[in-house]
Amino acid sequence: MNEVEKFRLILHGGDGRSCAVEAIAAAKHGDYSLAHQKLKESTDAILMAHQTQVCLLQKETEEVMNVSFLMLLAQNNLMKTLTVKNMAAEFVELYESSELHTGIDRKIYKNV
Repeated sequence: MNEVEKFRLILHGGDGRSCAVEAIAAAKHGDYSLAHQKLKESTDAILMAHQTQVCLLQKETEEVMNVSFLMLLAQNNLMKTLTVKNMAAEFVELYESSELHTGIDRKIYKNV
């Protein structure tokens, strides 16, 4: 099995997680446009990771079931990314609705 594909899974999973965390930070500072953009980027990276994951799993099932540590690491990385991305979407929605319902202008807190 190609080790490069496993690293590709880790890379795209990590990118997805990083974008999700950036979405939370943007929402926290009231930049909802950037927050939604980062969530989209996170989703795109996760889709790329998922495509790689499917290919890897298909190859693993064709071969003897000798799953490497790197494959386990790659799978774990993607699962954590999905969790963080889902939480980020909730945080963005929470920050948006909080600001809409309370009338708080979070932009005054940017320099604090």
